[in-house]
Amino acid sequence: MDARTTAWVSYITPIGWIIAYINHNNALVKSPFATFHLRQSFGLIAISIAVAFAESVMVFVIPLLGLMFWILHIALVVLWLIGLINAINGEEKPLPVIGLSFQQWFTFIK
Repeated sequence: MDARTTAWVSYITPIGWIIAYINHNNALVKSPFATFHLRQSFGLIAISIAVAFAESVMVFVIPLLGLMFWILHIALVVLWLIGLINAINGEEKPLPVIGLSFQQWFTFIK
């Protein structure tokens, strides 16, 4: 897989991320472009899991929080689409609001 393919595959489910990560690690020359998108998509996956967990706990405590979690889910889908489109177009743009943090937090992805 080339760097661009690795980048967009990383956005297609957590299994796609694992495939892209393994492919990237087995590459002779690591692409900074693929690394960038692996970090961005890993951050989205981590945030999605955290939101789903918080939702499963909090909705039983305060049922009115359900609307807030729907808004968070929609925002995550929008961020996912932005990241996927950037990867397909070959652009290295961080996701709005949280993308730069992902690059700093997930430096273990090389």
